[in-house]
Amino acid sequence: MQHQIRPIATQGVHHVTLKGANRQTSIDFWEGVLGMPFVFEQPNRDAPSESHLYFDPGDGRLITIFTSEDRMRDDAAVTEDIGSVHHLAFAVSQATFSQIPDRLDARGIKHSGPVDRGFMDSIYFRDPLGLRIELASYRFVPPEGYRVADVMITAHRIRVRAGDFAIEMSHIAEALETLTLSRDSLSRSE
Repeated sequence: MQHQIRPIATQGVHHVTLKGANRQTSIDFWEGVLGMPFVFEQPNRDAPSESHLYFDPGDGRLITIFTSEDRMRDDAAVTEDIGSVHHLAFAVSQATFSQIPDRLDARGIKHSGPVDRGFMDSIYFRDPLGLRIELASYRFVPPEGYRVADVMITAHRIRVRAGDFAIEMSHIAEALETLTLSRDSLSRSE
């Protein structure tokens, strides 16, 4: 009998670690620009000459940066070769999203301006080391007891059945209705 190899069940992103320049460059960007509290620092246990800085992106998970005082800022675009990171995306509210262009402009940070993604809004810019950053805001709130992923998979199925190119707000609205109406009700259960 052949043994079936089972997948490993993940439970979310634990953290993301980036190779940074010096300590202050990281603090100025991750806390100063993106408002992520600097919560922890220790030596990089695999390379003790580097520091390992930890920032809270707002969901209790962590973004960590390896820094070294002999590495200087280089804002040339990070390569986007196969296997490399294309961008990091962080969630923001619609209220915050509306203020992002002005806040980036005030800092002299070049950006894409708002980009309509159909079911969410995005804006792109680069960090001080050339990594593309996206600030994204969903245009919906999942019904109580459901996650964004539940809404998206339901909307995807609706979009595919309709033969549409990409998920639009009509697909999201139908997905929200489907999930909301799937809740148990005494009037439907008898």
